[in-house]
Amino acid sequence: QVQVVESGGGLVQPGGSLRLSCATSGFTFSLFVLSWYRQAPVKERELVADISNIGGSPNYADSVKGRFTISKDNSKSTVYLQMNSLKPEDTAVYYCHAARLRVSYWGQGTQVTVSS
Repeated sequence: QVQVVESGGGLVQPGGSLRLSCATSGFTFSLFVLSWYRQAPVKERELVADISNIGGSPNYADSVKGRFTISKDNSKSTVYLQMNSLKPEDTAVYYCHAARLRVSYWGQGTQVTVSS
């Protein structure tokens, strides 16, 4: 049974930090491309960052470059998103995504709210 479970969201003040985690099971984690997406109210879901299964540099949306860092631990089948210097416009539900060929798994999302 495949499980993709995000955690670490919450309320944070502008300029603060959060670390999201995505724990997975039920598939061969190391073979999948791992991504974080987000969706703000009345906006489309957008790609925030992804990390390849074959190495190379992660990719980031321009809006988060220099502030967010994606990483993964294959031994724990977990992917992380370190978010620094958070802004109110980062407020959204953040989703973890795993993909390989035509297989795609999504988590349920975790809410991140940046507000004073």
